[in-house]
Amino acid sequence: MKVFKMTLVAAAVAVVVAPMAHAAATEFDNFTPMIGNTTPVNPGSATPYKLSSPNFTQETIADRKTQNTLVPGSNSGSWDMIAANETGPNAGRYLFMPFETGTGGVQRIDLWNNNYNTRTTTIVAPGTQGFVSGDASLWTPWGGYLTAEESWGAGSSKGRLFEVSNPTSAAANGATFIQRSILPRVSHEGLAFDKSNNLYFVDELNGGSVYKYVSANPFATNGNDFFAAGQTFALRVGAGGQFEGNNAPAITGASTWEAITDVNGGVLAGISAQLGDGTIDGRVSADNAAVKGTGFNRPEDMEIQNVANGNQFLYFTTTDSDDDGNTANGRSRVYSIDLGTSEVKLFADSNTIDMATGLAAGGEFRNADNLAIDAEGNIYIVEDQDGGVEDIWFAKDENRDGVAESIGKWLSLTTQGAESTGLYFDKFNPNKAYINVQHPADGIDRTIMLTAAPAAVPVPGAAWLFGTALAGFLGLRRNKA
Repeated sequence: MKVFKMTLVAAAVAVVVAPMAHAAATEFDNFTPMIGNTTPVNPGSATPYKLSSPNFTQETIADRKTQNTLVPGSNSGSWDMIAANETGPNAGRYLFMPFETGTGGVQRIDLWNNNYNTRTTTIVAPGTQGFVSGDASLWTPWGGYLTAEESWGAGSSKGRLFEVSNPTSAAANGATFIQRSILPRVSHEGLAFDKSNNLYFVDELNGGSVYKYVSANPFATNGNDFFAAGQTFALRVGAGGQFEGNNAPAITGASTWEAITDVNGGVLAGISAQLGDGTIDGRVSADNAAVKGTGFNRPEDMEIQNVANGNQFLYFTTTDSDDDGNTANGRSRVYSIDLGTSEVKLFADSNTIDMATGLAAGGEFRNADNLAIDAEGNIYIVEDQDGGVEDIWFAKDENRDGVAESIGKWLSLTTQGAESTGLYFDKFNPNKAYINVQHPADGIDRTIMLTAAPAAVPVPGAAWLFGTALAGFLGLRRNKA
């Protein structure tokens, strides 16, 4: 939350001399932390959230029912993670998201199109190439769009990463959808690029690992070159091989990245578990006795944060981790990795202080799933729970050390049967964000646009008079010059 520290005189001077534009400022962190649960709206709602500030608004900008009415069968639903075209022509114009169903696909929303009925287009038809459980969503440095399957297990043909190479220009069902088979197979959710264009991903499993793909051509201008050759590593914290489970302490400390493929993405002798189609089983390879990848309890989403010294933190959630097996007093964790030192820290869990009460969040904080980051680098944590008990938390980390001092309820979902997913803060408008509400009881998935307006701050009379006098004085000086 914002803290205003200016004195009366400083504020008055700022009124006169401060520029009007604040490029990186956001109003989303100016809110009153909420307490308690909401009453579910039955069975769905076009305004599905309880908001923590009167200066926040919400608006449905796309819905599944409309899409299937206009083009029957075009939208299989369960809209998941959101990404935007962050670079290139018309940057920031489009949102992209996959369908997390047995017949997965991808849709695009044109934010510049004022026509509700034409702004949303399915660009990868449901079931294309057997795509299922679309979850991950990420814009690439070269201008492609990545998504992947949250579905993998022994003998499965899934667990694949795909690129849409023509995301902004594809017509309906016209996307070029390319499997990037160099990445080992896992149950995908979070994806993130660091400043060196290393690609991080997770295996969403009770015991899943965290991975890093290092391309042989990290600054390639297309996906074919970026994914032509590269090496994948699994994260090992400390001695490795441990599993946090739901009755064990957080796994923190020094870490290393252990190779599970060779430098070209092929089999690393004695390490890689190769599948019949020539791809690598990331799960079995990470568990190799020579690798000892650390097992987290359902690692899910990822986010990269830039800090003032030029370093970066990688954040990831673990939805089912716990230290006592009791969900009533909270469950799940958020970890941070200092990418400069490779130190793993516990960023937040149920023991983190709740801003609203001053006590440990406890059972109010459960099943952390998605992460998002706003224009000022603040981290937001989205729970995976039913509407009525599901919350989105703002994490306060003032010194940017990868450990939150406190967390506060920022939004609460009220729609029965639904869950939130894909919170995404607009990179070109710090006071806009987007979030999906999937599988509500009425079956109508929605994309919601959130807007934060500045709070009205009346200028005290003394400050106004001082500012006016100062302006007059400055004007007088100019007239004399």
